[in-house]
Order: sequence, then C-alpha cells, then structure tokens
Amino acid sequence: MFKRLKQLALVAGVLLGTAMPCAHAQQDYPNRPVKIIVGYVAGGGPDFTARTFGQKISEILGQPVVIENRPGAGATTATAQVARAPADGYTLLLGETGQLFVAPFVHKNLAYDTVRDFTPISLLSAGPLIVVSNSKLPIKSVSDLLREAKANPGKLDVGTSGVGTIHHIALAVLMADAGIDMTHVPYKGSGQSVASALAGDVPLLITSMTAAGAHVAAGKLNVLAVTSGKRLPSYAEIPSLSETLKDFDYSSEMGLLAPAGLPPLVQQKLFRAVRQAMESTEVQEAFKKTSTMLVGLSPEEYAQNIGRNLKKYERAVRLAKIPVAE
Repeated sequence: MFKRLKQLALVAGVLLGTAMPCAHAQQDYPNRPVKIIVGYVAGGGPDFTARTFGQKISEILGQPVVIENRPGAGATTATAQVARAPADGYTLLLGETGQLFVAPFVHKNLAYDTVRDFTPISLLSAGPLIVVSNSKLPIKSVSDLLREAKANPGKLDVGTSGVGTIHHIALAVLMADAGIDMTHVPYKGSGQSVASALAGDVPLLITSMTAAGAHVAAGKLNVLAVTSGKRLPSYAEIPSLSETLKDFDYSSEMGLLAPAGLPPLVQQKLFRAVRQAMESTEVQEAFKKTSTMLVGLSPEEYAQNIGRNLKKYERAVRLAKIPVAE
C-alpha cells in the first residue's frame, strides 16, 4: 500500500510540475508578438478590420500585433495554415464569412473544419450588402422590385461581384424567399459590377456600400435595402430586407479565432482586449466611416453564431447552385 501511495505521489508531482509552467505561460501571455493572419490582400475590408483592431489590441496587451496577409484560394489556404498552428495565442485568424461558412459547402476536400479546428474569440463586425437600382429606372423600393420581378419572371437582370460570393448567395436567398425569378449576371469583382449598373447594363445590383456609396451620394444609384437583419444605425432611413422577408440576414461577418485547444485564460485575455479595443474612440471613429457595424460577441456567443451560420449557409449555397470544387 505504501509503495502504491508513493507511486501516486510521484505521478501527481510530475503532473503538477508540468502544469505549473503551462499555467505560468497563460498568466504571462503575451510575452512576445502576436500574429493575425488575413487570407486576403492588403487594403480590403478584412485587412482594414485586422489592422484597426490589431493596433489597439497591441496597446492594450503591451506587445506588437503583426498583420500578415496571405491571400489565395478564397482565404482557405491561410485558414488551413492557422488551423495547424500551435494553440498558444500567438497565431490568430481574421475569419470572414466566405472562408468560414461558404467554403465548407463548396470545397469537397477542405483542409479544415470551421467548428472542430478553431477556438472562437469574438465576432468583431458585420458588414451588410445593399440592393441598388439605377436611378433612371422606376424601381425605387423593395416593393417596386418585387412587383416588377413577379410581372416579368426571369427578365430582370441582377449584377453581383461573381459566382460563389456572398453577393451571389444573398441574391439566391432573396429570390427563393420572395418567390421570384431574376437573372444573375456575375462580374469579376465589385468594381466591374458597379460600373455596369452605372452604365445601365444591369438595372439591379447587390454590392457593398463601400463600392457604391459615392454613386449613391451622387444620386446615380438608389439603395432599395440593406441585407442585414436590421437597419444600419448610420443609414437608418434605408430599410432592411428582413422587414419584407422574415429572418433575412446576410452580411459579411469578420471575427477573431485561434487554433483549437487555446487555453481558456488566453481566450479570455484576448476577448477582453477585443472588447476594450472596440470601446475605444479610435476604433469607433474608424468604423463610423464605413457601413460596417461593430459587434463584439463573447466567445460563447460567437460559437453559437458560427453554428447558426453554418446551417444558414448550407441552405444558401444549395439555393445558389454553386459548383463544388475538389
């Protein structure tokens, strides 16, 4: 019996000895630079979000926060790389709707699982799209759009920034939920689609306020609705599609995640830093200049959001009939 107790004490001592450095490392976090990986080029929305938050989080944590842009394959390559990184809080992911919620349903052999391979930290922001019409046309509201589409099935053209984009997906759900048929006209990016709408080549467009805002302000394009679940505080006069179509909510969401297995103490430190950054004047002023809303969900709330989005986008991708890639 004594020998057995001695063995147990020895094992406990070993476990305690290994746990103490681990606990100390969590308490000491961060003691070196933190990387946020962005799977898109510099200058876009994800890059702006990562850099705006990264700068303030760096001040809060007292360590440099380095933004690394690793574009390619719709951000799936960078996402897979972060999934395989050590779960120590020093490599984080700026996760966007496409790579987290659309990619799992359009890639047959995706190298990561959005739920299994990541630890959620916080949903940072949500940027709804806008439905616009050429100002020379009589379509001035959602009611006008629905009436015209029902009277002329398949004859209304709607431009988007390309097949498989959230713009395309939102259009597919809009048609399904409203019971209408319109013709999708995909372009190679928002720049092309907006130019086409301005030229009158397509009467309708689903795009972003960033891409079309100047033309809306100039009176060349009319905004019919935003695609978020509620109106934007900065554009309260623009109705949400959810006011016509129940539960309609399709926005470009951006969140902060870490590889699976992140220690809870580190997760909470990062979340507190995110919330503190979000409440800062610098971050709030930066986002006021955009059509993107700050969110700030807790890790638990963000995990629930991820689960809901995966269910929602599984249906949406199916409606959009996006071909599955190997």
